[in-house]
Amino acid sequence: MFRILASATAALIFAVGLAWADGNQVKGEVIKIDKSAGKITLKHGPIKNLDMDSMTMVFRVADPTMLDKVKAGDKVEFDADRVNGAITVTKIGKAN
Repeated sequence: MFRILASATAALIFAVGLAWADGNQVKGEVIKIDKSAGKITLKHGPIKNLDMDSMTMVFRVADPTMLDKVKAGDKVEFDADRVNGAITVTKIGKAN
């Protein structure tokens, strides 16, 4: 019984990891946050799904409450995509 539970737990952890590491995750650093405009400036690595090289740029955020979780200087991992024609951060979290 313990082996079955341990195997199921390991499979779940692996699946959750794959969901985050879907190829769209990007490493970056928060340069500036503009909460009133719902924007974040990130110095980031390549964004493969947008065919974008490393650079520093301003992004819109899908949910303004994401800006409460990070501050300038934080190392982050994020996902970005085109939302209504604008390049938008859809998920962000502090890097481990």
